[in-house]
Amino acid sequence: MTHAFLPAFLHSLARRVALRPLPSSVADSLPRRFAPRSAALLLACAALGSGGAALPLAAQARIKATHPSVNVTTVLPQSVMVGLQRAHVPLSSISVVVEKVGDRTPILALNAGKPMMPASTMKLVTTYSGLSILGPEYRWRTSAYADGTLDANGVLHGNLYIQGTGDPKLVPEELIDLVQKIHKAGINGIDGALVLDKRYFDASTRDLPPFDDDATAPYNVGPDPLLYAFKSLSFTLTPSPDGSVAIDVLPALSQLQIDNQMHAVNGPCRGDAASVSPTVTPQPNGTVVASFDGDYSVRCGPRTINVAVLDHSAFFAGGFLALWQQTGGTFSGATREGPVPVGARLVATHQGPMLSDIVRDINKFSNNTMARNLFLTIGATEEKGPATPAKSARAIEDFLRRDSVDMQYMTLDNGSGLSRDEHVTALSLADLLQRANASPVAQVFVESLPIAGVDGTMRNRLTNQGAGGNAHIKTGTLRDVRAIAGYVASADGNSYVVVSLINDPHSEAARAAHDALLEWVYQGPSQGFTKVSDPVAEPRGSKPRKNPHKRGTH
Repeated sequence: MTHAFLPAFLHSLARRVALRPLPSSVADSLPRRFAPRSAALLLACAALGSGGAALPLAAQARIKATHPSVNVTTVLPQSVMVGLQRAHVPLSSISVVVEKVGDRTPILALNAGKPMMPASTMKLVTTYSGLSILGPEYRWRTSAYADGTLDANGVLHGNLYIQGTGDPKLVPEELIDLVQKIHKAGINGIDGALVLDKRYFDASTRDLPPFDDDATAPYNVGPDPLLYAFKSLSFTLTPSPDGSVAIDVLPALSQLQIDNQMHAVNGPCRGDAASVSPTVTPQPNGTVVASFDGDYSVRCGPRTINVAVLDHSAFFAGGFLALWQQTGGTFSGATREGPVPVGARLVATHQGPMLSDIVRDINKFSNNTMARNLFLTIGATEEKGPATPAKSARAIEDFLRRDSVDMQYMTLDNGSGLSRDEHVTALSLADLLQRANASPVAQVFVESLPIAGVDGTMRNRLTNQGAGGNAHIKTGTLRDVRAIAGYVASADGNSYVVVSLINDPHSEAARAAHDALLEWVYQGPSQGFTKVSDPVAEPRGSKPRKNPHKRGTH
């Protein structure tokens, strides 16, 4: 695929998407949940001048060697400078690269070779590498094995083994397929153990401590070979005028009980989701009780709360057994982890969604857990033995080296960007975006990125600006980190790669500077660095701009 493809694709896709019903917006930190609740879970400056922070000599030499015409520091557009100044973010805290698609000579480069925390823009590295190494049609397999004997009543006098390979989207609608296939194999009861084979990922990768102090936040859920429903419960509270509050939960867990002491009351709706979050307590008998207590205003209407609970094995076992029992299956044994024995027979296999669909969820909705499972899958398929972060990082680095993408200053930790240890330069991300657009997986990759003003984590940004509908941008958000990286189809008939990383205590206030950069690129970098209209004062028309490009070939 040639780089001539992107301009037409960006514009035609934006116009197509505008005609379709839009997916629900999902916060950058939340996972995209299973249907029908898919949206509940998936820069003052001391001296704001034209100069940026000095780069290490090695970084300057590398930039000059690989990109001889790069200006290490450049004056930023006026609208961007204003946004940075208002946010109190110095130029030393931002790195920027803007390049025309197909031409790696930057039009704009500031601190381009400075290693920065990329937050979720690191998912671009993981998803592009995954698509290229595994292929867009790659599917994860979850398999069931059995030993022992099966009697005339369909009772298995032996163990049922479930072997996982890290399916990032094993949700109830997917797992039920495996359950039904087990029934079709003649098994309706199990009097042995339910054994979970999780050897595909090294034990050191599972049930890790949370990234921050919010252990129940779904974005903190770590990877697992038998990840089920993002290891999160989705509670929906619905108040009634009669004073009751109905509580529904997805997915069902066999060991879960709900203690509902909520009361619906009149009055204003106050408080956030945290005020009605349950207390989840494991009991000595193996059950888990989710307790709700307090008043809930009828005016609040239905509200959904997502909570990460239990460890991965307990969560998967509870989810599997709930579906098993709902379909008439019986179980009288215990649950444990262990390998599938050599003599066990294969009973059923479920194939998950294609990688192209998984990558779309990862990038559109910035799903950390799915990205981490994909990251480890790359290591598991490229190197022998259980996957580790080191194996995955090595596999990705080797691929990018073969793909001629310069990632010399990249540090991979878990592949999701939810890390203080992951670093990359803006120039490296720009190189990756250029290469991805010229690759065989270009269409799938570009299509997976959020469209400004239309969907994913960019749905509510640039909605009234020219860049709205004309930019495919991956966002990144951590405390003290804001990032954007992707493609902009501009009004001058060209398409551009745009990367900007901000690492600063005031980064949260610098979103306007990033939006101004995207709008400046949309208006056409050829206009210069100072003659830029304030993007807030120049709304876009209600109709999409006509596509000025000729259609490229796929």
